[in-house]
Amino acid sequence: MANVPIVFNEALNLQQLGVPEASIKHGLTTMESENWIVCVEPSQVVMVDLRNGAQVTKRSITAEAAIMHPSQSVIALRSGPTVQIFNLDAKKKMKSHTMPESVLFWKWADEKTLAMVTGTSVFHWAMAGEAEPERMFDRHASVGPSTQIINYQVSPDSKWCLLGGISAGAGGTVNGNMQLYSLEKKVSQPLQGHAGAFCLIKMAGREDAAQVLVFHEKKAETPQEPPKLFVMEVGRDPSKGAAFRLPPTVIPVPAEAAADFPVSLVVNKKDEVALLMTKMGFLYMFDIHTGKTLYRAKITNDTVFCTCSQDSTGAMFGITVRRGQVFRVLINGPALVPYIVNTLRDNDLAIKIAGRLNLPGAENLYAAEFEKLISARQVVDAAKLVASSGTALRTPATIARFQQIPAEPNSPQPVFQYFSTLLESGRLNEQESIELAKPVLQQGRPQLMEKWLKDDKLQCSEALGDLIMPSDVGMALSVYLRAECHSKAINCFVQRGEYDKIVPYSTSVGFKMDYSSMLSQLLFNNPQGALDLAKGLVNAEGGPLIDIQATAEAFLSSNRVQETTAFLLEALKENKQEHAYLQTKLLEINLIGGAPQVADAIMQNGILTHYDRAHVGKLCEKAGMWQRAAEHYTDIADIKRVFKNSHQMNPEFVVVYFGKLNQEQSISLLKDMLSRGAQNVQVCVEIAKKYHEELGSANLVEVFEQNKTVEGLYYYLGAIVNFSEDAFVHFKYIQASCMLGQFKEAERVCRDSNIYKPEEVKLYLKGAKLPDPRPLIHVCDRFDFVDELTEYLYLNSLLQYIEVYVTKVSPTKTPMVIGKLFDLGANEDFIKRLLMAVGTACPVDELVEISETRNRLRLLQPWLEARVATGSTEPGTHNALGKIYINQNRDPKQFLINNMFYEPSVLGPYCESIDPSLAFLAYKKGAGECDDQLIKITNEHGLYRDLARYLVERQDLELWEKVLNKSDGEDGKEDPQRRMLIDQVVDWALPESTSADEVSCTVKAFMAADLPGELIVLLERIILQGSDFSDNKNLQNLLILTAIRADGNRVAGYIDQLDNFDAKDIALICVSETHMLYEEAYNIYVKFSKPEFTEEKEDQAEMQVAAIGVLVEFMKDLDRAKTYAGQIDTDAVWSKLGKAQLEEKLPAEAIESFINAKDPSEYVTICTEANAAEIWTELIPFLEMARATMQESVLDTELIYAFAKTNKLTELEKFVHGPNVANIQTIGDRCFDEGLYNAAKTIFTSINNNSKLALCHIHLEEYREAVAAAQQANTVSTWKAVCFACIRADEFRLASTCGLEVIKFPDHVDEVVGYYSDLGHFTHLVSLFEQGLGLDDAHIGIFTELGILYTKHVPDKVTEHCKVFFSRLNVSKVVKACERARLWPPAVYLYTQDKQYDSAVKIMMERGPAFENDLFLDAIVKVRNQEIMYKAMSFYLTMHPMHFTRLMEVMEEHVDHSRVVSQLRRTGDWSLQIGQDYMKAVQGADLSAVNEALNEIFIEDEDYEALRKSIDRFKNFNMIALAQTLSTHELLEFRRISAYVYRCNKKWNQSIDLSKNDRMWKDCIDTANESTDAEIIEKLLRFFCETSEKECFCAALYTCFSHISPDVALELGWINGYHNFVMPFFIQTFKSTHMRLKELEEKTTPKEEEKAEDEIAATYGTLNGFNGGPLMLENGGPPQSTVPLGMPQMGGPQMGAPQMGGPQMGVPQMGGPQMNGMPDMGGFGQGQPQMPQMPVQNAGMPQMALGM
Repeated sequence: MANVPIVFNEALNLQQLGVPEASIKHGLTTMESENWIVCVEPSQVVMVDLRNGAQVTKRSITAEAAIMHPSQSVIALRSGPTVQIFNLDAKKKMKSHTMPESVLFWKWADEKTLAMVTGTSVFHWAMAGEAEPERMFDRHASVGPSTQIINYQVSPDSKWCLLGGISAGAGGTVNGNMQLYSLEKKVSQPLQGHAGAFCLIKMAGREDAAQVLVFHEKKAETPQEPPKLFVMEVGRDPSKGAAFRLPPTVIPVPAEAAADFPVSLVVNKKDEVALLMTKMGFLYMFDIHTGKTLYRAKITNDTVFCTCSQDSTGAMFGITVRRGQVFRVLINGPALVPYIVNTLRDNDLAIKIAGRLNLPGAENLYAAEFEKLISARQVVDAAKLVASSGTALRTPATIARFQQIPAEPNSPQPVFQYFSTLLESGRLNEQESIELAKPVLQQGRPQLMEKWLKDDKLQCSEALGDLIMPSDVGMALSVYLRAECHSKAINCFVQRGEYDKIVPYSTSVGFKMDYSSMLSQLLFNNPQGALDLAKGLVNAEGGPLIDIQATAEAFLSSNRVQETTAFLLEALKENKQEHAYLQTKLLEINLIGGAPQVADAIMQNGILTHYDRAHVGKLCEKAGMWQRAAEHYTDIADIKRVFKNSHQMNPEFVVVYFGKLNQEQSISLLKDMLSRGAQNVQVCVEIAKKYHEELGSANLVEVFEQNKTVEGLYYYLGAIVNFSEDAFVHFKYIQASCMLGQFKEAERVCRDSNIYKPEEVKLYLKGAKLPDPRPLIHVCDRFDFVDELTEYLYLNSLLQYIEVYVTKVSPTKTPMVIGKLFDLGANEDFIKRLLMAVGTACPVDELVEISETRNRLRLLQPWLEARVATGSTEPGTHNALGKIYINQNRDPKQFLINNMFYEPSVLGPYCESIDPSLAFLAYKKGAGECDDQLIKITNEHGLYRDLARYLVERQDLELWEKVLNKSDGEDGKEDPQRRMLIDQVVDWALPESTSADEVSCTVKAFMAADLPGELIVLLERIILQGSDFSDNKNLQNLLILTAIRADGNRVAGYIDQLDNFDAKDIALICVSETHMLYEEAYNIYVKFSKPEFTEEKEDQAEMQVAAIGVLVEFMKDLDRAKTYAGQIDTDAVWSKLGKAQLEEKLPAEAIESFINAKDPSEYVTICTEANAAEIWTELIPFLEMARATMQESVLDTELIYAFAKTNKLTELEKFVHGPNVANIQTIGDRCFDEGLYNAAKTIFTSINNNSKLALCHIHLEEYREAVAAAQQANTVSTWKAVCFACIRADEFRLASTCGLEVIKFPDHVDEVVGYYSDLGHFTHLVSLFEQGLGLDDAHIGIFTELGILYTKHVPDKVTEHCKVFFSRLNVSKVVKACERARLWPPAVYLYTQDKQYDSAVKIMMERGPAFENDLFLDAIVKVRNQEIMYKAMSFYLTMHPMHFTRLMEVMEEHVDHSRVVSQLRRTGDWSLQIGQDYMKAVQGADLSAVNEALNEIFIEDEDYEALRKSIDRFKNFNMIALAQTLSTHELLEFRRISAYVYRCNKKWNQSIDLSKNDRMWKDCIDTANESTDAEIIEKLLRFFCETSEKECFCAALYTCFSHISPDVALELGWINGYHNFVMPFFIQTFKSTHMRLKELEEKTTPKEEEKAEDEIAATYGTLNGFNGGPLMLENGGPPQSTVPLGMPQMGGPQMGAPQMGGPQMGVPQMGGPQMNGMPDMGGFGQGQPQMPQMPVQNAGMPQMALGM
């Protein structure tokens, strides 16, 4: 595919994600964008989230269609005409609407609008807001109802709409029609084509984009003409120029696809290419700018029904029907232009495509065209060609060519024309920008550069910035920033004085500098700049970039206190614990340095909290900052010392400060402050007010009292007493008020407070003997100490206050005062004067009671009479006067009768002991309030006649109940008192009355008292013996009712004697269950049904019906009722009789009665009872009578049934074919259910119910007629019933005919199979399903069931059937059947084809006959459960070890190699040997398990070379364990590997010890040198000296030169006499030292004095921080780490001196790949004896000839 201009791959498969095949088709599966795919299943909606790795979400939603928003988690659902929009993230419904007609097609028109197409119109529905769908336009006739809509597009400017669809054409062709509609002009244009789309393209030479419509055209009237592609601009403003339009381009359709047609057109907006997809799977790619076809290929054999674009990449997604393959088509950029050149051979198109899309492949074409234009001096065209060539010609050589062209007269330079053209088309590259800048800056036109930079027309680079730097530092800075030249950018910041921007910039770009050095130099020249820079450094992201303390000390050492403060404030603003010292230092330098106000401001802001508070407090105290000092002290002694100056502190501060102290400290400090005089009293009072709850009122009071500050105590308590609920506070405030003479305050608290303890305050006030007793008066009055108050005032001769108290303070307490005065023996005149002064304000009742108990009531008579004289109506006053008058016998009867204000309940009992008649009068005056007392006194004194009159007059039923409802005595005798009272009522009271109300109430009372006998006597006396009430209807009713209840024998006589009573109501009472006087009720109805008693005919009929109702309902005498009905002979009576007979289950008699009554109303019940009694012959006349007046379905239905039951088939057939309203279907079913098949056949024939008719034929064993009827019915249930009947009758041919019709329906296949199987007709069953394969609408169930039947009965056909019809099988069912039948090869085949590779692999592993190696290897890599892969390993190791390596090659990318090795280990060592090739293949992953396993194999095989290579290449294993294992190996090479491993893990001593034991001296030296540990090297040198290994000693000095201290080498050489061996070391040492000193002298040489500004600029210019290295104090000197560490030729010009013993010295290994080489020592030591060669056993050690 490398040479093909498209990339095609499968993104995923919907079937593999669990989407059923039936749901993958147009209308059920949608893909609006690259984000979601939505599939609708019968009971759920499946959403595939492509953004999250094709995550599948299933929602239980029933809908016809679903469509996902292109970018949001919003889904639209459609069911019928109802459309709903849901927000899945918010889990709520956004909108819902019911369309006027069904939606046939829908699509998201844009991000905010859902477009819906109905049968007649197109609607747009805004997703936001509450608006309903808006009708945009009606469908054109060309896209009418016969057209299936498959596409809808809205233009980018939302002004044009394109509706497309397909319809059936002549000769089986598919026509395409589209409707282009303008929303502005409201007009439509029909187009003949299948697909189209809108897009925006950028046109050359135009500033605005072109909105074009790309569509396919195929005219139905000229099918022989090829289709064409149209590209035309729509919606362009004519004032801006002509619209873009291309001539129609023929689409190259292959010969084999002549009948093919497009299904979608997708625009690649990124590359401005159109992708056309056809039904047969052909893909066409067109260039929109030219309309030319770029590529054509068939990419799939399946129909693609859904496509969408991916705007970010320009790819197209598509979904194939049923298979569910989701593919992705993308332009293959590198291959597109070569394809156009080599295949299409269109160089012009290749150049245009390459230039527009910036694609490779047209370089040669560009070059040839460029040379052609240059040769023709077409400079502008050549420049345009270069601009359109992408990067092909944008080279320095091209610039040189334009520079070499001489200018034409009166024309600009060619190179400027070239640059101008490039600037118009885009952005210049680096070299072009530099070449353009040179002449522009030379001409002094930097504004042009600024404009181009602003428009991003130039590519910024360091060289461009260097060009601009001399002219404009700010512009150069912009260039450096864009070019990421960090050092140059910082240099610009310095020159511009923008120090605060250096650190944020350096931090943001990750540029490291030596800021300390920069700060040191800035501090002396620009302190403010240094401060800005330091602030930026401490605020850098990731933490401060400088040491805060050192920087602060640097500022402070320059006596920059202000800058130091500013810096520390910035650095310490995060208030961290670790900065405690610096916080203390900050405050200290300001407190001591003369700026205490600064320290005070810092502490005021509270930004620092971790400093040494005690130390700062002392400094504040010394500075006279008493408040700040107090804030920092915690010890109470220090606080007291500071508060000696509290008068100089702000009182508010003092008050607030106490909130920080505990209770003990606060009390102690308060005492100390109060002890210092009155000046602190006010602030102490404020403190006490605010913190009284925390400090406790008792403690505060004690403090004030100890210091005898009564005034302070008064003001403190006065502030809290109104809110305090502490009794102690209130008492102390009263006490303080009295002590200060504030009696009004004491009076106020005593009057208003509810908190203080009354007893305590009373005792204090009595003991204080205040001149003003009002506080005591209020206390005693409020808490009922009136007796003590009266006694205190009386004994202290404060009589005026007694009068004041009872008249002004509490008149209601006057009785208590009077009573106490009585007890104290006060003067009566004073008491009378006191009462007269109080007047009516004094409570009468209480005063009378007190006076009565003391026998002083008469003393009150003048006062009482005075009150009555003033018009007083108080009962108490009149009660008292009444008692006085009764005692004095001053006409008491007159008083009791006439006085309206006394209380009978008071005077009545008072009079009982004096005169009962007076008591009766008093109780009677109570008007019911004293009825109980009145009854009692009547019974005691025999006042029954008075009581009888009183009862009749009162008309009170409750009072009557009291006197009449008395129980009889224990001996059963009547209460004599009640009898006497009743006699008085009957004999005297009631006859005397002429009031109807009194009579009525008395009767009611007797009735309520359940005295029927007495009531009858009473009523007979009133009614029968003659009175004004004899004809009273109510009394007659009452008499009869009373007789009904008490004496039923009298009722009949009363009915004959009385005529004015309610007959209906009395009759109803008679027939009630309580009385059951049926005969009397019958007589009432008969009597009042006569004309002399009832005039209205209707009322007479009603009475007659009621009379017969008594006979049939209560007396149950149907014979007497029938006789009565015959006498009366009315329809109503006969109807009533018929209903009664019907209830008594006498249907025949009831039918006769209803016929006499001509009443069909009870036809339903009659039909039911007649059917139950099976009297259909008697029923027929009734039904015919009823049909004469009624037209009811039940009547006709029952008549048909009666005909059927009486076997009157002729009448039945005549009736059903005539007019009727019978429910023919129901009665037919009824006859069928009851086995009346001939009648049912007649009925079903009349209504053409062929289904039931077929069943009737079955029961009549007419099978051919049954099949014929089933063909007419054509329902699955009928076919099924006839089929089963034919099977039972062994009519297999007919059964097969029916069965084929049944198995067309999947739901009934199982039932057919079961029926055949239960009867054992397996051969006929298989034959039936084999015939079913040829059905036109054969479904998947037929093929599946036949496969299952084959597994059971014809196993030889299973494999062939599965292979031929796999695509039409339900694989899961068939494969289970194969497993049950143990047919393993077909099962494996089905699992494999269904992509259930897990199950296929399991079967092949578990069932030997099913195993096939190639099939297994193909399936194992596709399993989903990776555990199966590990089981497959065990399977292969056990059963097929020779193929294990091939298995692992296949599974290499899918398994965990560590787990594989672990499994091999568990299997056995032989398994590791088998897996050796596999482990070598995967060792590149460097896994510890694999490395260790292979190392073990190499050790076991004694392959040290392989082991060494493995260790060198792969380090991920337990090296120490391996080294320990190899350290004791019998082979030398393995021990050397052990030492090498120790060396790699920096276990230097262990490595050296192993090498020593094996006398591998070179390994020892190399290991020691690599360790860079002087101690290890010295130890090795001493070992060589001890073992006399001189040559090794010398070699160690050479190799470890950089790490050996010269004194050690000198000592060992001198002690052991190795002068010649140590001398080269010292020569090199001296040379290195000399070179370093020389460089140091040159570096420290003073430089000439220059101007300060130039010096500063030079300083910054030479800092390594500006040229890529770290900032250093040496002003550009090389760091120590750059000194060469090798030993070059001595005396050479480039030799560098190593630093002896320095920590950064690196020494190369001798002879190793990193060794810089041993210095050439030729010429050294001439005249000295030649040193012998060193015989070293280590083969890797070079021989050194140190001779002359």
